[in-house]
Formats: sequence, C-alpha cells, structure tokens
Amino acid sequence: MLEPAQNRKLSKVRVAFGTGAVLGLWHGKLIEAPTTAHFLTYFEGRCRGNCKFCPQARESTADLEMLSRVVWPKFDLESVLTALSENSEKFKRVCIQAVNSPSVVEVIGELVSRVREVCRLPISVSCQPLTLEELEKLSASGVERVGLAFDAATKEIFSKVKGSEYSWEGHMAALKNAQLVFGDRVSTHLIVGLGESEEEMVRALQFFHDGGVTVALFAFTPIPGTPLSKQPRPDVASYRRVQLARFLIANNLVRAEEMKFEGGRIFDFGADGESLRKIVESGDPFITSGCAGCNRPFYNESPRGPIYNYPRKPNRRDLDEIKKVFGLPG
Repeated sequence: MLEPAQNRKLSKVRVAFGTGAVLGLWHGKLIEAPTTAHFLTYFEGRCRGNCKFCPQARESTADLEMLSRVVWPKFDLESVLTALSENSEKFKRVCIQAVNSPSVVEVIGELVSRVREVCRLPISVSCQPLTLEELEKLSASGVERVGLAFDAATKEIFSKVKGSEYSWEGHMAALKNAQLVFGDRVSTHLIVGLGESEEEMVRALQFFHDGGVTVALFAFTPIPGTPLSKQPRPDVASYRRVQLARFLIANNLVRAEEMKFEGGRIFDFGADGESLRKIVESGDPFITSGCAGCNRPFYNESPRGPIYNYPRKPNRRDLDEIKKVFGLPG
C-alpha cells in the first residue's frame, strides 16, 4: 500500500556506510561491498529501548551515528531514493532497521512504500516487538520478511542485557504474531558472547530452528559509551564451533540433542569425521548467516580481523586458520 504523496512526512534516513558508498552518496574504499542495502529509521533522540550493548540505547552515551561498529550517517531521503533507483541492481535485498521511537510503524511503512516506488528488491524489516495489527500494516506496505532480535540465548541473559522495555515473554508473543503474518519469513538475531555457554547457544539455535525462525548469528562487539563496553569479544575458536553447530542445525544434518558438551563447550558435533571435514572445508558455515542475500561486511569486526562472519567465501588462508580450530590439517 503506497503512501499518498500529500501524506509523506519523512525527509531523512540513516544509511550504513558501505551502502552509501555503493550508492555513490559518499566516497569510501570497500574491501567487500554489501549485498544488502541497509537503512536505519532516522530519529533525533535515542531509542526507547535500553539494550546494554547498543549505541542507540536510551542510556547509552555512544555516537548516535553508530549501530554495532558501523557508522550510519543521516542523509536526505530523496537523494537516497534516487541513488537506489539508479543502483538497485548492485544489491540483492533492502534491509530497514528501526529505532524504537514514536510512530515507528508509520515511519517504517512510509519508508518501505517509498523504497518500493524506486526498486523491486525484497525488503526486510528488523524492529521491536509489534502487535498483529502493526505487522499486518507492514506486510500490506510491501515488507517481505520481518526480524525480531532476541540477541540473548537464554531468558536469564535476556533480562540482564535487553533493558526493562522488553521481556522474553513479550518477544515470544511478538514472534508468534510475526509468524501469523509472515509465516516462514521471520528472522531473529542471536549474539554470541553475552555470557552464555556454547551449549546454551546451540540449544537456542535448535529451539528457533524448530519454530521455523531463521537465525542470524552475530559476535558481540563492545562499543564505547555502552554499559558493556568493557566486556571482551567472544573467543574466535568458540564462535567457529557455534557457527558450525548452527550450520548443521539449520540444514537438518544434526540436532542439538545429538551433540555432546563438556563444561558447556561442544566436543562432539554428532556427525562423522569425514562429513564434518567436508563441511568445514567448504567454508559455508562461516559465511554471514541470516536473510538470503545479506553479507553484512565487517558489521561486528574490523577488516584487519579477526573475522567472525565472512562476507564472502573464506579463501585458502582463511580456511587454514579455521581448520586449526577443528584440528584439521591445513
């Protein structure tokens, strides 16, 4: 449902740095170009949510142009749409992320409608919990897929890091609403490194997979100005094990119950050695996960490394490092 011209109110939108470089909005050297055009709803204040890892959070003192470690400058919406219409073939998808702010559903709806006027790329929206009616509005505006970030692998960690605005039960109810509207086109984000064990993360991966939800795996990124700025990044070897477990679960090759854990750490993936070797050497488990067509280059790591989510197939040198984690010869 397109927004009538006389009702249009949006004039600004935040644009991820890599997206803006591809669109020609500014000059920037890209080691890997994003395959999804990432936009963030523009709001002068801070998010009503208070996630302890997020630069946009209500009590954060971080730069408002930041989301994770990426800079999202605000830009004139008309100029962005013109650039998108001229460069849409460079992307596979559009992803709109939303700050929890007043009238956010109307803002998303207008932004989606405006994007659909200039290109026919599938549009994902990642936002706070919404009602069934609000989700139906987004679907009617042209949203193809919706994401609701749980971030935490357990209810206990959720209550510690997500702030009082949200609850585990509220997210679960919103997830069910999303599936009523979008079916199997629902995603969530899980962040490795918030205090969970590998076993807890693997069981969360299985839980969401069984529920028909696509999981995008992130590595925790400490951002100055957030309460968790001093918390360390996750161990890369541990992240690799979780990535491999996610791949096995997502492709119905092994279930979490078939894996074995010791002290919360995976020590048996429940698959034979030769099969695991081929899967590891393919490099596929270590590529950015989530919505189809999204590679999120360097969203939670510096290009200098260590690389957590590869925005393309790992090269031979990358694979040699990955194989060391699993005790495989280079």
